[in-house]
Amino acid sequence: MSQHRAAGDRVTPGNAARKPGAGRHSAKHRVARRNTPSSTQIVGLTAALAAAAGAVGFSHSSLASPTQANSAVNLAALSLDSGQQLSGITTARIQARQLATRDSSRVQLADTTKTKKQSAAVKLAQARAAKLNVTQALTAKRANALAAAKAKAEAAEKKARESATRCEMMLSGYHITATFGQGGSRWARNHTGTDFAAPIGTRISAVMKGVVIFADWAGPYGRQVQVRHEDGTVTWYNHMSKFSVDVGETVYAGDQVGAVGMTGNTTGPHLHFEVRPDNGEPINPMSWLRNHCGLNP
Repeated sequence: MSQHRAAGDRVTPGNAARKPGAGRHSAKHRVARRNTPSSTQIVGLTAALAAAAGAVGFSHSSLASPTQANSAVNLAALSLDSGQQLSGITTARIQARQLATRDSSRVQLADTTKTKKQSAAVKLAQARAAKLNVTQALTAKRANALAAAKAKAEAAEKKARESATRCEMMLSGYHITATFGQGGSRWARNHTGTDFAAPIGTRISAVMKGVVIFADWAGPYGRQVQVRHEDGTVTWYNHMSKFSVDVGETVYAGDQVGAVGMTGNTTGPHLHFEVRPDNGEPINPMSWLRNHCGLNP
């Protein structure tokens, strides 16, 4: 053996007994050691496995068998998966809460909208009801007015039918001072009517229904009213102090036409009453009142 060895071949206490080629194996072992987990990593993993085993009821002592080691690894993986699942569950719960909040907001918004619509509907119904009440009140008022007008018209018609044949005395509180055909110095010829003396202002009424055809001054007759009745007979009311009717007015039995006076050719207050069929020559008023009207002055 040569005394001079290469630097890489000198003998050291660690490799004095090594066989040739041992350097290459040492290099391989160094590579293998670098790829093998360190003792600290192994201890940490072992502690994690032990903790995982302890979490599910295993002993805190070191693992006794590969089966227990595998179980611990599986439990560690399960714990990791459970953590991920819990994270997913938490996210789902948050999402569910957010969804519930959105749904609640939608429900509240829908309720608010519904309430507003209901309030608007109530107001519209109230307005329509008020308008309907006004319309009904107006309709009732019109109906009442029509009913009143109808009743008035019927009453007038009834009065007209009754008055067509009904007669009343022209005045009350009278006494007869001159009769039909009576002669004397007070008239140019025989008396053409009947005189009913009464105080000035005594009410004079139409003897029966008719239409006023004259209401004016008539010379010696003074203030005169003429009424034509339905059978064509005309009655004259003379010497009145005033008129109570106008030409064209319809009067009924008992309606006032004037008042007793002293106008015209007269010596005292009285009504000079004449009856003229078809407005012709006068006839005896007393006979006409008895025969036509059933009155007995």
